[in-house]
Formats: sequence, structure tokens, C-alpha cells
Amino acid sequence: MRYKSQSVAYWYFAVAMVLFGLQVVFGLLSAAKYLGPDPLLYILPFDVSKMIHTNLLVVWVLTGFMGATYWMIPDESRTEIYSVKLAYIQLALWVVMGVTAVIGYLFRYGTGNKLLEQPLPHKIVIVIVMLMFLYNVVMTIRQSGRFTTTEGVLLLGIAGAAVLYLPSLLHFDNYTVAIFYRWWTIHLWVEGVWEMIQGGFLAYLLIRLSGADREVMEKWLYVIVGLVFIAGILGTAHHYYWVGVPTYWLPIGGFFSALEPVALIAMAMYAYSAIRRSGMAHPNTLALHWTIGSAIYTLFGAGLLGLAHTWPGVNKWTHGTLITAMHGHAAFYGAYAMIVLAMISYALPAMSPSRREQGTSMGYWSFWLQLAGMFGMTLSFATAGIGQVYLERILGLGYLDAQLKIQVHFLMLTATATLFAIGVILFIIDFFRHAPRFEITTEMPDAVPVSPIRA
Repeated sequence: MRYKSQSVAYWYFAVAMVLFGLQVVFGLLSAAKYLGPDPLLYILPFDVSKMIHTNLLVVWVLTGFMGATYWMIPDESRTEIYSVKLAYIQLALWVVMGVTAVIGYLFRYGTGNKLLEQPLPHKIVIVIVMLMFLYNVVMTIRQSGRFTTTEGVLLLGIAGAAVLYLPSLLHFDNYTVAIFYRWWTIHLWVEGVWEMIQGGFLAYLLIRLSGADREVMEKWLYVIVGLVFIAGILGTAHHYYWVGVPTYWLPIGGFFSALEPVALIAMAMYAYSAIRRSGMAHPNTLALHWTIGSAIYTLFGAGLLGLAHTWPGVNKWTHGTLITAMHGHAAFYGAYAMIVLAMISYALPAMSPSRREQGTSMGYWSFWLQLAGMFGMTLSFATAGIGQVYLERILGLGYLDAQLKIQVHFLMLTATATLFAIGVILFIIDFFRHAPRFEITTEMPDAVPVSPIRA
């Protein structure tokens, strides 16, 4: 580590890993409920296990974002974190909020607004935590007197995430109105400002790992900001098919939502080109795997599958079916889970000096098992969803009758989800098996020249 206060990031990453593991457990449990009689039907029904699964996803990814920010900002600003004490208080409040929220879900204590089920007291704590986080980051940058474009895009994404959470504090008795404003938080998070956060981390990692030129990478970040504000905001309308807005929003929403990951993919293509041409290399090849993997899987999950699902002529049939789960799993994993795992893989060797810089064999097994498992899950949801659309929406079969006929696809889902879970377990074990030792070094290894790679 270059700065002592960067050690804060380790504890955020540790909490994120625990929550990631719990999310996978509740995901497997939810998938298993499709296969037959459910012995936990009256103790932990599907709606509760799924709610915990999806909420844990949001919480652990946000925890990873916070930890990655506390690692990256000192490195970019070349200064210590403004208040380490505030960062730990923030983490403690966040953990208490998360644990009590999950316990509350077990006893049906929630608002029922998907992904925003947190009761009002928990939502207020979330707002307080986000304000503490923003204050600490802004003051860190201010005291340094150095402000990079990468930091600016990351900060804009974090601030946007905090502001866009505010609509979730409002209560509407009319369910349709509540769903309309719900997308102002959920969509503009996951297909808006979170992409800016991903872009900031992606640029940081590519500069460090590939030797890519900072000036060129930061120009791509300006493109990301433009696409997020244009495509991300207008793309919200692809959720509106069933809400009752004017029909002209439907093609606008479908088209612009498909443009959102374009700049991120172009940035990754440039980085790959830079590696090929300059022959630059970094010893931490595992982090490079996760970084490039995040960009490529974003193109697949958020881009291609998003376009296939949200185009209005298709969405009128697929909306609310397992096709949504197909797109959601692939997009969330590629864009946000993988970039958090990339930041962890990059930072971890500096916080655990006994760890090999290039990554461990367990780390590489984790990468490929997770990737294979998620791809298999995506195919399982796709085939089940296509069958569901045909049986329910075309033939008019009842929901439960259709579920019985597509049940076989959940055998594949459970098998591939188990493969994915093994990959996650390996990552978590690899994270914790080396004790942290926070030693300060003057420099961390950046990309270094190697023999030129010939095409």
C-alpha cells in the first residue's frame, strides 16, 4: 500500500465477501424451490428468499463500491483518507442496517417495493451513510489539491447514486404510481450512475494494469458520462410498457438503453489494443482477467441481452417473465460484481504481502468457474423464459401449468448455479486464507514493458 488509510478498504471488502456468500446461498435456495415440494414453504417462502437474495446483491455490491473507492481515491489523490474514523463508523452503521433489514425480511417487515423493500428507518440510515461517504471522499480530494477525471466520474456516480435514492423515500398509495417512480431509483442506478462508477473503476484498473495512456482513457470517461446522461435517462422508458405512459416512450426507451455499455466496451477494446501494441504487462494478471471480463460480460449481459429483451416489440411478451431474470443476472454480474472482484483482486496483494502478486491457482479457478456458472445460468433462464413466454403469453396457459412444463430447465439452473457457487466459495476462501498485513511501500508495481507481442 502507498497510504496507511487504504487499509480501510480491506474491511469493506471482507464484509462484501460475507454478504456475497449469503446472497449465493439464498439464490440457490430460491432456485431449488422451483424443483418440487418445498419443505420451507411456511417458514421461508419463495417471495422472502428472493427478496433477501436481491437485496443482498445490492448491499454487497454497494459495500464493494465503497471499499474500492477508499482504495482508489488515496491512490489517485496521493493523500491519506480524510477521516479513517468516519469510514469505520460508516461501515458499522451500514452493517447494522443490512443485518437488521434481512432479519426484518424474515418476519415480513418491509415495504413490498421490489429492491427497495427497506423500511423507512433503514432508508434514513442508508441516506446518512451515503452522506458520510460522500463527505469523506470529497474532503479527501479537497485536501489533496489533485483532482483527476477518473476521480471526477467516480464521484459523480457516487453522488448520483445518493441523490437518486431519495425517490425511494416517498410513499404512494397507488401501486402504478409507486412503480413509475421506483424506476427513477432502480433503473437510474443500475443503468445510469452505477455505470459511471464502473467506468471510473475500469479506467483506473486499465491505466494501472495495461499501461494504457491516462489521457486517452479519461477521454473515454467523458463519452461514458455523455452516454449515461442521454442513454441512461431516456432508457428508463423501456420499463414503462406496462405503466401507461404515452407510446412514443417505448421505442425511445428500447433504443437508448441498448447504447449504455457501448463506451465501456470501446474503452476495453482500446486497452486490449494498448497491451498488444506496447507489450506492457502487470504482474497481477488475475485482476486483469476480472477487469477485461467485466467489460466483455457487460457487452453480453447489459448490451446484447438487454437489447434482445427490452425492445418494445419483444418486451410486450417478455416483461415480467424469466427472460427478465436472464438479462438481470448477466448484466448485474458483468457490470458490477465483476468490477468489484477486479478491484479486490488488484488491491489484495498489497494488503496481504504473503499473497502472490499474479494471483493464485484458486483465484483463477474461481474466475473460470464463476464465468462458466453464470453463463450456464443465463442460458437456463433464457430457455425457461422462452418456454414460459410461449406457453403463457402465446398459448394462454395458466402460470402454474406453464411452470410445471418448464421445470426441467431449473435442473440445469440449479446445476450451473452450484458451479457458480463453488467459484464464489473459492474466491471467498482465497480472500480470507491470507491474513492482512498493512505495510506501507513507496511504490506499487504498475505495468512494465515486456517483449513486444507480435500479431
